[in-house]
Amino acid sequence: MARDGARTELIGRQDECKVLDDLLAQARAGRSGVLVVRGEAGIGKTELLNHLLDRATGCRIVRAAGVQSEMELSYAGLHQLCAPLLSHLDVIPEPQRNALRTAFGMQAGDAPDRFLVGLATLSLLAAAVGDEPLLCLVDDAQWLDRVSAQTLQFVARRLLAESVLLVLAVRESGSREVLADLPELAVRGLDERDSRRLLDSVVTGPLDQRVRDRIVAETRGNPLALLELPRGLTLLEMAGGFGVPESRPLSSQIEAGFLRRIRSLSAQTQQFLLIAATEPVGDVSLLRSAAEHLGIDVDRAATEAEASGLMSLGTWVRFRHPLVRSAAYRAAGFEEGRRVHAALAESIDAALYPERRVWHLASAATGPDENVAAELVGSAGRAHARGGVAAAAAFLDRATALTPDPVRRGTRALAAARAKYQAGAFDTARELVDAAELSPLDEVEAGRATLLRGQIMSAAKSASAGLPLLLEAAKRLQPFDPALADQTYRDAIYAALTAGRLATGGVRDVAEAVLSTPGHTGTESRETRLLTGLARVVTEGYAVGAPILLDAVAAFRAGELSSEDGLGWLPFACRMAHNTWDFAAWSELSARLVDLARGNGALAVLPSALLLRLSNRVFAGDLRGAASLTVEASAIGEATGSSFFAHYGALVLEPFRGREPATRQAIETLTQGRLLRGEGKVATATQWAAAVLYNGLGRYEEAYAAAERGCENPQELGLSLQSRVELVEAAVRLGRTERAAEAVRAIEEMAQVTGTPWALGTSAAARALVSEGETADALHREAIERLDEAGVRMDSARARLRHGEWLRQERRRAQARTRLSEAYEMLDAAGAEAFAERARRELTAVGVKVRVGATAENAVLTAKEVEIARLVQGGFTNPEIGARLFLSPHTVEWHLRKVFVKLGVSSRKEIGSVRLEAMSTAP
Repeated sequence: MARDGARTELIGRQDECKVLDDLLAQARAGRSGVLVVRGEAGIGKTELLNHLLDRATGCRIVRAAGVQSEMELSYAGLHQLCAPLLSHLDVIPEPQRNALRTAFGMQAGDAPDRFLVGLATLSLLAAAVGDEPLLCLVDDAQWLDRVSAQTLQFVARRLLAESVLLVLAVRESGSREVLADLPELAVRGLDERDSRRLLDSVVTGPLDQRVRDRIVAETRGNPLALLELPRGLTLLEMAGGFGVPESRPLSSQIEAGFLRRIRSLSAQTQQFLLIAATEPVGDVSLLRSAAEHLGIDVDRAATEAEASGLMSLGTWVRFRHPLVRSAAYRAAGFEEGRRVHAALAESIDAALYPERRVWHLASAATGPDENVAAELVGSAGRAHARGGVAAAAAFLDRATALTPDPVRRGTRALAAARAKYQAGAFDTARELVDAAELSPLDEVEAGRATLLRGQIMSAAKSASAGLPLLLEAAKRLQPFDPALADQTYRDAIYAALTAGRLATGGVRDVAEAVLSTPGHTGTESRETRLLTGLARVVTEGYAVGAPILLDAVAAFRAGELSSEDGLGWLPFACRMAHNTWDFAAWSELSARLVDLARGNGALAVLPSALLLRLSNRVFAGDLRGAASLTVEASAIGEATGSSFFAHYGALVLEPFRGREPATRQAIETLTQGRLLRGEGKVATATQWAAAVLYNGLGRYEEAYAAAERGCENPQELGLSLQSRVELVEAAVRLGRTERAAEAVRAIEEMAQVTGTPWALGTSAAARALVSEGETADALHREAIERLDEAGVRMDSARARLRHGEWLRQERRRAQARTRLSEAYEMLDAAGAEAFAERARRELTAVGVKVRVGATAENAVLTAKEVEIARLVQGGFTNPEIGARLFLSPHTVEWHLRKVFVKLGVSSRKEIGSVRLEAMSTAP
């Protein structure tokens, strides 16, 4: 785009420049900023980035640009941006440092979780700020490799107080999926006045007014078009407008103009431009080497190319515009392009850049080539080890196409499909499975293909859609790979439990399949026993299967677990501990699972681990700890662009707090959400939450209706069993004794099977509600004693409340005061506001006055500020807090300063005396 006067004055871009100037000033003042500059090709995005560069005196600057041919090389764009900052790696936490080094191929190691790489990038940018702001500019971001784009999106969501300005220019036609939900600056065409000014700045000869009007109208204010299209006009056309108007899209017209200019150059210069267009990095020495390999006079070709204004050669090769690159590539025929790829492959150092070399080799291949295919497989392995799943998928896909042997081709197609599935490219993955099944697969590979189909269907559609394929895969794999078959049965059972009543066949089909396979007798490995126990619960009843489950859960508690086995099986074991009312096992295993997921950076497992743990903490009466885990799960959700974790955490936590709006919002969001919409598990969980909420609020008709719906499908176990407990309380309050007694009998039967303190205490509490006289009193007391023993303090506090209410009704006022006071203190300390209010009203009825809200802490903190303060109380440093909450240490410090002001303290030490659990929180 032409400039008017000083370099920093762009014609017609005053508003856009002001937005950028304001962001730069904000970064200088210590606040970070993010902006996606979006517009069509040639609209001036790069010029706006250059404007920022002109104004960035005193800032540190790093740049990167997406290149279309590098979209398959994972972390290529991110590495380009971060390369100048790698000297700061030593100051970021070791797990993050190792993740980034592995992703960039600087060291060997297990594939890093991409969100850990994102956190490492955030920490690296923050560490590089120093005394000057950091300006990060990314041009052509639509061509970044997928994982680099996802990482930058992750970072953009977390930037706050680091003095970093991140600006990404994206072509309008690029995908909005990856860089969605970030602040945007839409760059539109110039108005007519500015278009004429820009056109006049480049047209030196006479231009007919009709031609001027046509150019201004057809370019729609696109600056590059205004600058380039007149170059293609003949003198006759400029004088009178004679000629056929173009009907192609504007970007195609601009590219066609570049193409005409390229074809006006000598053959060797055209070939030189083709090499530069094919080699994505812009490495001048590599360009020269490949050109010499093809017999090109490099100096002459370089001189002519630069004189044309289409490219420049400095430290790096730079094209005037990305459309020049695509025009140069399009100008060549297939054979000429193949020769250039071969020359580049010959010129690249295989030891330094094996992936780029083999990609060029693959592009130069004229047909199937096992040697190249084998190299592509090796590159896929290296890419996968760096966490570059998308790159691994691309290499394997290309290797499949080049593999001559049909058996080997099927194996590679299956591997490519698995990588595409892991990268989220479900349609392509399904096509590759189709291709694999056209080859002669052995029985194990055929089973793995079916398994992959099931996983794709589960992820792309729903658990119920994938269930039949998972079940079929488990059956096929059982004779050949029992361990993988058990994992598949586990996933199939979980899919069936998730789908609930909506699954075709459902959990019973899976259970019967498990029991029909050899080895599922209940006496094999703990994993097998876990599956067998649940299968027998489903097919033969709770009394038969629950003892096997208890034994398997005890084996998981007693034995060691590898990271892989723990991350795979502990979530299932936690759920089975809950289903058998083994609270001690649930508490221990959920804590181990969270520690394991955190320690391994397994962010794919950590959110569900946190949700399992926070459910446990709610029943333990530790709503403060549960809220802390909700904040952590929400932080992951914010970083990944998913609100599911926050809403599910709220679904479990808010009913016990008695907060109806928050509970209703969580119910509505999960019921309508895309991820689990229509699954039976959601219906059960949301109805259980409503039942708890309304029992706490004393709205028993609503609680009863919700509890009835929540326990409609007892085979789902979990919260379906808990809904039955809520049903008893609501039914008794409404005088529906027959229905209450029916639910009590079911609870008592389960309690007699497991014999755990939680089960026996729950049974005693339920029986107390349908009993009278001294029998009721004894059962209330037994319930409290057993629930105390189990450590289920929320249930224990509620049992005290119900006993106190019963004692008051029996006019045993002194005993009622004691029991209700215990209940109120426990519920109030836990933050169970509605249940505590029930206890307070009962205490008032027996003559005890309770001050409401008596606390020294009147400040209102956000949930995130409360969590940061809690972690400070726990002795965590700012970097450790940042790692937990996906924030940079600078942003943690920024939040902490706000906490200091709100609490009226001046040091971390003083925060230790604040009672955070009694503090009000804002959204």
